[in-house]
Amino acid sequence: MTAAKHFTSLESAICTLFGKDVKMEGTSPISGGDINEAYGLTLTDGRCIFMKSNTKDNLSFFTAEAAGLAAVARTKAIGTPRILGVGTDAGRGGYAFLLLEFISGKSRNRNYWEDFAGRLAAMHRAPTAGLVSDGKYGFDSHNYIGRRRQMNTACDSWIRFFRECRLEPQFQDAARYFEKEDLRRIGRFLDHIDEILVEPEYPSLLHGDLWSGNVITGNDGSAWLIDPAVYVGHAEADIAMTELFGGFPPVFYDAYKTAAPLQPGYERRRDVYNLYHLLNHLNMFGRMYLSEVKRIVERM
Repeated sequence: MTAAKHFTSLESAICTLFGKDVKMEGTSPISGGDINEAYGLTLTDGRCIFMKSNTKDNLSFFTAEAAGLAAVARTKAIGTPRILGVGTDAGRGGYAFLLLEFISGKSRNRNYWEDFAGRLAAMHRAPTAGLVSDGKYGFDSHNYIGRRRQMNTACDSWIRFFRECRLEPQFQDAARYFEKEDLRRIGRFLDHIDEILVEPEYPSLLHGDLWSGNVITGNDGSAWLIDPAVYVGHAEADIAMTELFGGFPPVFYDAYKTAAPLQPGYERRRDVYNLYHLLNHLNMFGRMYLSEVKRIVERM
């Protein structure tokens, strides 16, 4: 994958991308995120582009996001906003930025959810060669899940990867929330996770944070993916995440299972996959997620 072009100022980025006579004419704040600031930038040639910004120390948020979007785009299965570049600017005390194609908010195409399911299944079936060095699962760089680091160390076993790079780091960070008996139960759960999870039939590129807020209607009227936390893993981990916070319409799941049938026993494994996201929320937002985490561990 080609790294996103890096710029040393927003002005130089706009000049390089759109011509030396093009400048920024106006900015409009865009709501929706809780980690970065977002803006629509109007240019003097009439174009509009999308910009995320954060402190300059958080440039890695944007290089990781650009790498994730590039990985999804490489599959040619589903839409993502075009990456224009990343960089830093000395203005406003110094900030980092990510520039993307602006999404116009076009109305949805017919059979939107069925089409999305088919495109997601195609992404999950796409070859993963070149995304992970020295292993089948993981990714060539670490990235983020929300504002927290996500480990993507390469591994030849999906079960081992999910235990060592997903659950164990989250449980370690959340240790203060658990009593001694909880910790013993968690240790037994992790020791026997190979009795619950299964190795996939093939490795899949995952979006990694696939809830409804990260699926938008793209400029072609189809479902596009944004804000990825990509890695190569088991496709059903993506499907599990879609069910965690409200879920998608039933037609989506019917169409996905027709295109890419799930392995038997998915319903039990779903909670284990979603335990990762619940632990991440526990570590980001506090103990409101603790009871659900304990419930899953105790039930397994």
